[in-house]
Amino acid sequence: MHAQVFVASSLYGAATLAAALDAGCFEPADRRLLLVSNNASPPETVPALDRMAGFERLRDRFDRVLSWNDVIRPFHPGSWGPRPDDVPLWERYLRLLWGLGTPHQDSVRLVLESLQAKPAQTLAQLFPEAPIDVYADGLMSYGPTRDKLDPLIGTRVARLLHLDLLPGLEPLLLTEFGVPAEVVPTKAFTDVLAELATDCPPAVTRQRDRPAPALLLGQYLSALGILSADEEERLHVRMLRGAVALGHRNLVFKPHPVAPAGHSRALESAAEQLGVRLTVLETPVLAETLYERLRPALVVGCFSTALVTAATYYRLPVARTGTDILLERLTPYQNSNRVPVTLVDAVLPDVEDPAAVAAWQPPDEAWVRETLTGLVRAVGFCMQARLHPGLRADAERYLNTRLDERTWAYFKRRRLTALALPGALPRQLAFLPRNRAVRRVARRARRLKRVALR
Repeated sequence: MHAQVFVASSLYGAATLAAALDAGCFEPADRRLLLVSNNASPPETVPALDRMAGFERLRDRFDRVLSWNDVIRPFHPGSWGPRPDDVPLWERYLRLLWGLGTPHQDSVRLVLESLQAKPAQTLAQLFPEAPIDVYADGLMSYGPTRDKLDPLIGTRVARLLHLDLLPGLEPLLLTEFGVPAEVVPTKAFTDVLAELATDCPPAVTRQRDRPAPALLLGQYLSALGILSADEEERLHVRMLRGAVALGHRNLVFKPHPVAPAGHSRALESAAEQLGVRLTVLETPVLAETLYERLRPALVVGCFSTALVTAATYYRLPVARTGTDILLERLTPYQNSNRVPVTLVDAVLPDVEDPAAVAAWQPPDEAWVRETLTGLVRAVGFCMQARLHPGLRADAERYLNTRLDERTWAYFKRRRLTALALPGALPRQLAFLPRNRAVRRVARRARRLKRVALR
């Protein structure tokens, strides 16, 4: 028997898998299992993807839908992993539990997302002989692998399946293992999204009797430690004010699926002060289904992949906000969100720049190949120079020819200095970041500046 085990933690990921299956990206199998992982903290407060509106449209692609949370309860999928000595016991247990036969007679193929993190790494450990396909859940596929992977896992990866979100741009993910990238056909993906859109909640269907709204996308960045909860609320308010300044009076806010209740109170208060209609979607729903049903007049967000799908797949007007803050705040420089933030900042217009929003058009493939590829390869090398030493020449070429007031936002001078790249501190000043006295004077100057601004 040959079985395929697909692991998904989001409806977007499950839709990507469904599209890949519909497009024939997987060979026939005797059994296809979808293993659902709810990675919210805590999982009990957020519905798993198989309980979200529209999932029933995807269920018949799989022979069984299983819960990883139920298997390892009370442990959390994002933190639990087996002890090395227990791996054989766990593999036998899971094969028995899921009807996968024996390791010597029956083969298993794993289809995983986010291989650099749990639970994908955990499943790869528990089935040590299984070949692996990785599918990319969004813009992170264009960036380098976040951490160095165990070669016993990385060398088992046969291919990277990804959506063609920015035609002309090639993923860096897993290229250190020579993993080839394969595009999930766009038509197959948009057809799956059209299926999901037939099950939108009532709050969405009621919008169809109103003028086309501006859609605001929440991301829950405070959970990642990038922003505080107050800063994130202010970011949402910036989205609202920017959309209103562009003339939109009917707005819809889609919170992130794992954001806590009440996360939109500041937004609702700002809408009331501005005298505009704001609908907050209480039921988790995929942003792309809203594009299908509402055809919003504008989509505003920070660096969500959904911004790019709106622009590339649906040709909707889009705008970003807050990427300047995130480019400054993301730490360490290797943070895996850096490439998604960089791409959105480089490609999409700022919502607070009306002329740019009005004039914006999706980038053509030639521009992506000539300009965006160089930027991503330079940032990717700065993030993971040890994993990708072959990108040094590309990074030097980009920094020598393209580093200006606009593109400096994507790099850190200290990082360039550490890697001996163009734009680094002069050699005679390289001691300054490490000099304790200089740092003390700089901190005092920042304190005095904050006092003066009060």
